[in-house]
Amino acid sequence: MTTPSSSIPFGVPLITRATVGLLDQRELWETSGAILLIDKPQTWTSFDVVAKTRGMLNIKKVGHTGTLDPMATGLLAICLGKATRLADQIQAEEKEYTGTILFGAETDSDDADGTVTQTSPTAHLTNTLICDAAEAMVGEQLQTPPSYSARKVGGQRMYKLARKGVTVEAPPRSITVRQFQISRVDIPEVEFRIVCSKGTYIRALARDLGRSLQSGAHLTALRRTRSGNFHVEDALTMELLTAVLNQQR
Repeated sequence: MTTPSSSIPFGVPLITRATVGLLDQRELWETSGAILLIDKPQTWTSFDVVAKTRGMLNIKKVGHTGTLDPMATGLLAICLGKATRLADQIQAEEKEYTGTILFGAETDSDDADGTVTQTSPTAHLTNTLICDAAEAMVGEQLQTPPSYSARKVGGQRMYKLARKGVTVEAPPRSITVRQFQISRVDIPEVEFRIVCSKGTYIRALARDLGRSLQSGAHLTALRRTRSGNFHVEDALTMELLTAVLNQQR
């Protein structure tokens, strides 16, 4: 289901593929606010998207509603102008992801951007074992974040400490996994769909799935497909956003 073009969630305009014409009203958004749905490109950080959007729209107040790692793609809801006050409310919404997990190796970042720290066998893995293990992870649980994460320990970001070679472990936090479906199995690789609460690290779920099966694992692809009632099919690519703005100038 996609978001109707007439929808005005949170009381501010929603800029989607269907409502790109509203971009010509951007001079008003500093005071009135708006929400822009972007399909984040791979390798870009969430801050990259915010910085680029701020410059393109010439709006001072711009913020995102939930970090995506550089490796990940997909939905990033951008709050513009006065709508930045809604960021925490939007970020609290349920999220949905699809992606790929590779068994047989753990990395220091729990994804393919990291360095392999250990390898393990995969010959014992079966479709049934993997699907059952994923199903067992559904529900409320405590999750330990990846070493390379934005969580703070002692006032410092974990990823900054990790880059210095300092090993720390943040206290686990409560998360809820509502669905963990394995959509394709081609051992040592699987594809998945996950629906989860705010604050869930999908990288950590991949890591923990591997450990539960006595076979290390890490995330090799990730795409956010939904945040609350916002859907990635409605989101603008950065190329489309650029093209529309160029046409309006």
